[in-house]
Amino acid sequence: MCRDDRIEIGFLLFDGFPMACLTSVIEPLRAANEIAGQETFCWTLLSERGQKVRSSAEVGFDAMRGLLDHGEVDILFLLSSPTSRFENASAGNAALRSLGRHGTILGGISGGVFPLVRSGTMQGQPVSVHWCYEAAFEAEFPDFDARSEVIVRTATRYTAAGAAAGFDLALHLIQDRLGAEIAHEVACWFQHPMMRGAGVRQQVPSATQPETGDSLPPLVARCVTLFGQDMSEPVSIADVAREIGVTPRQIERAFKRATGKSPSHYYRAMRMKAARQMVMYTADPIPEIAASVGYSSAAPLVTHYRAAFGLSPAEDRRRINRFRVEGNAPLPSV
Repeated sequence: MCRDDRIEIGFLLFDGFPMACLTSVIEPLRAANEIAGQETFCWTLLSERGQKVRSSAEVGFDAMRGLLDHGEVDILFLLSSPTSRFENASAGNAALRSLGRHGTILGGISGGVFPLVRSGTMQGQPVSVHWCYEAAFEAEFPDFDARSEVIVRTATRYTAAGAAAGFDLALHLIQDRLGAEIAHEVACWFQHPMMRGAGVRQQVPSATQPETGDSLPPLVARCVTLFGQDMSEPVSIADVAREIGVTPRQIERAFKRATGKSPSHYYRAMRMKAARQMVMYTADPIPEIAASVGYSSAAPLVTHYRAAFGLSPAEDRRRINRFRVEGNAPLPSV
């Protein structure tokens, strides 16, 4: 337990949580304590009932206490997979709402934003959503302000997209309390090249050339943005060309040079990635997933999904379910 002049951070762990998200926050805080020569930060591992929790890497963690026995914490981060839920949703969500009302800053890292939003504590708050979960998040929470920034902080809520973003968030906490010099020294300890902050967008694979990692040319990047705006209402290449003010042939050549794919095949791959997120991280029926990515029926989705991933959506969901940890999908976790 921290003394009154320390900052106590609670980590609420669910089965299937990504272990890197935990260590990426704790390690820079631990280093900051050592550099400053004082215990500015302390932390507590929590689980719903105080039970042992297994990470997505199958490493077990002993919680120090249960959520209902949390005492007072200054900040509480939820770490989980997107499918994680409380065993007793009524009690768990009520506990989070009570903490929020009594001054605890609530946060979620990576998949932890899902149970955080389900708790009812994020109304009117923007949320940082990792790119690999964005389709599943949009499907479950269509009215939320989901953002692609690596970190989104308000006065009372902190969210971060992935383990590296969690490290950046820890650096901000260090800077807030101990100053920029110590935050910089901590970053240097871990050879963390820069501290990203508000407004920095995530790096997304679909925005790069596969072989080089270089940014896509502006024309191709603008097309990709239009492709992704509302996948439930697919656009034609001709529509995109008119919107941008070029010819379809120019778009065709640009995509072939930059990606090796035609724009239609690139667009289909984007739709399949979005569909797979929903297959993995939601319980939505396959026809609803098909509609979410712009198909009028499930049949063409199944055909294209099988071509992309080697099995049907239903088969993929059954395969994933074999690896779930007490109802939580541990892979992929970020």
